[in-house]
Amino acid sequence: GPLQRHSVTSTTATATALTALTALTALLSIFRLMPIILTEHLTQTYLSAGRPLTVLRDINLAIEAQRLVAVVGPSGSGKTTLLGLLAGLDRPTQGTVRIDGQDLGALDEDGRAAFRAERVGFVFQTFQLLPTLTALENVLVPLELRPGGRADGDLERARQLLARVGLVDREHHYPVQLSGG
Repeated sequence: GPLQRHSVTSTTATATALTALTALTALLSIFRLMPIILTEHLTQTYLSAGRPLTVLRDINLAIEAQRLVAVVGPSGSGKTTLLGLLAGLDRPTQGTVRIDGQDLGALDEDGRAAFRAERVGFVFQTFQLLPTLTALENVLVPLELRPGGRADGDLERARQLLARVGLVDREHHYPVQLSGG
């Protein structure tokens, strides 16, 4: 009767839901295993006084999402070169850089610039702020430079970012009025 049919449909729906949940769980575990940053055989060589100077040699690196990583080393060891390559600011002499699955070597200069505008953030050791803009306006600059310009919600997002670093009450201050500490 109708009750029995409903029971079979319910069992089928439950089985379908469990199958979908199992597939989703397997898919999520695959994504967790994929590094967000991956370099393979990364090498960077420059010409210095007419001679090759290899700054990075055969760097293989895999960093998973939500990991905190520090790049440390003595002056001249290639830290800035590595970070520039990971951000797509430069192309490696050899090897590949993949960020969230995107091979940066497959992008032209404009493509890498668009990728940086959308996916890469920088925290500098010293202020890299425009002195004639307020703290809030400085935070909004990258949002205005991305393809399509600013979007709804950007102002609120900028204020949230200032709040995260304890500057929400100083959004109208200019860089010279902000502490460097």
